[in-house]
Amino acid sequence: MRQERVDEHLKEKLKDPYFRELHELEAQKLEIVKRIIDYRIKQKLTQGKLAKLIGVTQQHISKIENGEFSSIFTLERVLLAIGLTVRIKVIPLHSSSAAHQLH
Repeated sequence: MRQERVDEHLKEKLKDPYFRELHELEAQKLEIVKRIIDYRIKQKLTQGKLAKLIGVTQQHISKIENGEFSSIFTLERVLLAIGLTVRIKVIPLHSSSAAHQLH
């Protein structure tokens, strides 16, 4: 019963283009994190070893694996090291609700 209410609430929120884009960004972020962690585990690397290979601190790897991307540059270095890349695309939302959120 409770899950149904959560699902219904999410369905309602996803009607808002701004929220839908934020939701999609979170899903993409989770996919990036999953791929990095999967690679590291498959290669039997600790966060520290991966960090050393890339030239960043273990704390950077930890933050990235927790979904905290403070720098696209650092994220890109990690992704390139494991054979991946990220693409950023700026697109209009065609909605006044997005602009409204910024005011």
